[in-house]
Amino acid sequence: MTNTESAPGPTRKSSARTATTKAADPSSIQVRNPGTGEIVGTVPDETADSVAAKVRELRLYQPEWEEIGPEGRKVLLLKFQDWLFDNTDRLATILQSETGKARVDALIDPSFSADVIGYYARRAGEFLADEHPTPHSPLAKVKRLSTVYRPYPVVGVITPWNFPMAMPVMDAFPALAAGAAVLLKPSEVTPLSALELAAGWAEIGAPPVFSVATGAGATGAAVIDNVDYVQFTGSTATGRKIAVACAERMIPYSLELGGKDPAIVLADADIDRAAHGITFGGMFNSGQVCLSVERVYVEAPVYDEFVAKLTANVKALRQGLDGRVPKYDVGALANENQTAIVQRHVDEAIAAGAKALTGGKRAGFGTAFEPTVLVDVDHTMSCITEETFGPTLPVIKVADEAEAIRLANDSIYGLSASVWTGDKERGARIARQLDVGAVNINDVFANLFSYALPMGGWRLSGVGARWGGAEGVRKYCRQQAITTPILPPAQKELFWQPYSVPKILLAVAAMRAAGARGIRRLDLPAVLKLRGGNK
Repeated sequence: MTNTESAPGPTRKSSARTATTKAADPSSIQVRNPGTGEIVGTVPDETADSVAAKVRELRLYQPEWEEIGPEGRKVLLLKFQDWLFDNTDRLATILQSETGKARVDALIDPSFSADVIGYYARRAGEFLADEHPTPHSPLAKVKRLSTVYRPYPVVGVITPWNFPMAMPVMDAFPALAAGAAVLLKPSEVTPLSALELAAGWAEIGAPPVFSVATGAGATGAAVIDNVDYVQFTGSTATGRKIAVACAERMIPYSLELGGKDPAIVLADADIDRAAHGITFGGMFNSGQVCLSVERVYVEAPVYDEFVAKLTANVKALRQGLDGRVPKYDVGALANENQTAIVQRHVDEAIAAGAKALTGGKRAGFGTAFEPTVLVDVDHTMSCITEETFGPTLPVIKVADEAEAIRLANDSIYGLSASVWTGDKERGARIARQLDVGAVNINDVFANLFSYALPMGGWRLSGVGARWGGAEGVRKYCRQQAITTPILPPAQKELFWQPYSVPKILLAVAAMRAAGARGIRRLDLPAVLKLRGGNK
């Protein structure tokens, strides 16, 4: 998921000061509506000392939060889910004010967030239950084996600006369900929604195990310096720096980074569905989604038909600044720097011979850029090789599925992809040849709404994954192995010192009999040469 960034904080590619600017008070940041330039809020630019103090407080309350167990946490998590539902309209308005999103897009954030919380609140008890694996050998059956999941005390979550409410919830609340305390560092471009989440958590009477630290890159660096686990969503460049910082501290991390997701449209596809789905996949949230369709490969026999339908769909999108009543499909981009990236990709493509069938320029208000379809593009162009994170759809004609697969895999990224075909078996076969973390057949974003599946990238798109059912909470836990005797133990085990050769022979013979194959189970010539020793 792309955004702008001042390393090693959560934003991407630049400091995005057109969206957030330092206030007259050097310790604060002004938040602006990117569609109008209006100042909509001011937040602290927190220091390293402030972050360290918040982590110390979280550590004080985390043991009690862990102690109440999944069922105790479930009560409060579901209470917070109710709070999200009860405040959806107000939260969407706040979210619109700092992002310039269309109203419908803004309403999705709190509803999606509530869904995620409900999933993990209700299932955390099952996911975190002690496991008792079967011993590998009959000799080990004298012990009861247990794997116990214990949370990291404080998890640091660093999130981008594209979904300033859903992104924090996606990562912070599974960690809370695991029993960890969470310090959230939102993008300095869109911190207001995160602060509302923290206010709601306090409002429902939950313990102070969820806190927000606002600020730019130095604030993010301080989070990494103080927490026990880091979950970061942002650019590959910043992800590398965070990985190094975490490695120096020997703490675990999970990184969800950039993407350049391909869509493959085969000749046997339902072209109408593919054109509608790829329009949505490329234009939802003005193309500012980690899983946005950013490259389209279409088999030659249906290329002209697909391009015509895609272009008509994109032209029909309504763009503007929504109030509380939904009127538009596409809003503004999050900041001026992101608009500049989109404009550069389009301009460079056109200069190299591409054509914009619709769009191709700024929309005339704020940071907005017109929904754009590009054709006659190739893999030498930045609109194909670099992450755009904006409302553009470059389309390439291919001879067959083999060429489509080859070009789809010709990327440094590997987050997700989609395959459009009338043959589900063919789609599944192609999916297994794509070097990405997820493939949606005849759909887009479907894996994003399937919490039982892992959401993670290959290549430079990330390390680790969010969700994946039980792994979505277990990732925030340390695994602890416990062995417990089943039978009354002897005073001295066969292998304990001082060694007794007869007992050692017995133990080794039993191990070979249990683990070896064929005659080797009984063949002990080397061992039988032992003589003497303590009895």
